[in-house]
Amino acid sequence: MSTAVAARPVTATRHRVLALTCSVVGAAVVALDGTVLTVAQPALQRDLGAGLGQVQWTSTGYLVAVASLLVFAGRLGDRYGHRRIFAVGCLGFAAASAGIAVAPGIGTVIALRVAQGIAGALLQPATLGMLRAAYPPERLGMPVALRTSAIGLAAAAGPLLGGALVGAYGWRAVFLIGVAPTAALALLCLAVPERHPAPQAEGTPGPGALDLPGAVLLGLALACLVHGLVTGTPAALAAAALAALLLVRHERRAPHPLLPPGLLRPGPVTAGLGALLALSAALSGTLFAATYLFQDTLGLTPMDTALRMVPLAVLIVLGAPAAAVLKQRLGARVTATGGVLLTAVGVLLLGRPGVTDSGPATGACAALIGAGFAAVMVTATSVVVHRAPPEHAGVAGGLQQTAMNTGPVLGVALASLPLVPGGALPVLAAVAALALPAALALPGPRRDTDTPPAR
Repeated sequence: MSTAVAARPVTATRHRVLALTCSVVGAAVVALDGTVLTVAQPALQRDLGAGLGQVQWTSTGYLVAVASLLVFAGRLGDRYGHRRIFAVGCLGFAAASAGIAVAPGIGTVIALRVAQGIAGALLQPATLGMLRAAYPPERLGMPVALRTSAIGLAAAAGPLLGGALVGAYGWRAVFLIGVAPTAALALLCLAVPERHPAPQAEGTPGPGALDLPGAVLLGLALACLVHGLVTGTPAALAAAALAALLLVRHERRAPHPLLPPGLLRPGPVTAGLGALLALSAALSGTLFAATYLFQDTLGLTPMDTALRMVPLAVLIVLGAPAAAVLKQRLGARVTATGGVLLTAVGVLLLGRPGVTDSGPATGACAALIGAGFAAVMVTATSVVVHRAPPEHAGVAGGLQQTAMNTGPVLGVALASLPLVPGGALPVLAAVAALALPAALALPGPRRDTDTPPAR
């Protein structure tokens, strides 16, 4: 009896270490893959004799695939086990990456990038679902912060690593980066048996049957939305709106809806998702607009531009653990509100002529943006994952990842429009400020560690 009791903490610790390792490394590999591709695309285009539109589809195809499947992939994790779905996603990601490295033509590259997006959709929600299953709600903050730091570090290192690999070995080398880590993670997950969840109380609903019509409608809506934002196609945006309307009608009548009604009622979860959507849109739009401002208007080199934005990445990496501590002490509301204000002020100041002419001033603005974004991402993600019932942790993770994948597309699309004479940055600062009501709707310090609400 005593031996069994003593073994439980060891087993729980082992599963937590495994969940944290898979979450951090898996999220970092996906982030790294997206950033190294940008550097490799010009060489890929020259080597394969592809057109610009074809090369753009190596990014668009991935985005459409991943955005359309994230929530359904989360539901699969709720039903069949997050670690199992994560392992399948890792194996698919490794296989698709290796295939791209030996692809004979641009058509094969695009097809495999879509396959890579499907695999990425399987593993991304599971990185949060595994944490929710392994850690008690009051201890989720630091694991989520470490995951955020890893994403920031990977995003910062991607262009440098990608440039070095393309210069030394060619564009195919960048797709080999993620093969070994994802294959190793898959084997690790398959080697360690997954813990069975604790029995649910009588009358508590589980994940329920798979809502395939809802998954198709949601996937269609998100795929059309992403495609419409990337290509500027009005017909795609109209199709997204129509699919969304049909989805709402279907979900109201479905016995086991893909999107649980309790999860999407106005409250902490929807507030967290809104904050993530607005802040990720503002950040990606700002990076896009600042790159053109620094290089085309100020005449800086790509390296000078990257160096000016280094403080942003550094503050995301260092600020994420600090945000977890602040959330624990001050509550989600105060921490996220401060992060929104820092981000909005940083973006607004970055657009001022006197600031952009100075490297230190630009770096200070980038630091404000990075610190603010880290605070909001850690806090809002923790709230979304914590407040979702355990049986819907995968769907919550899918919704969080959908916000984080759709927001950047929206931000870049907004930054690309011909805007007011002051440029895109003031508008993007306003987009960041739109997250303020959502941040204020997050729990205060006393409610921050409450148990998830009733279903």
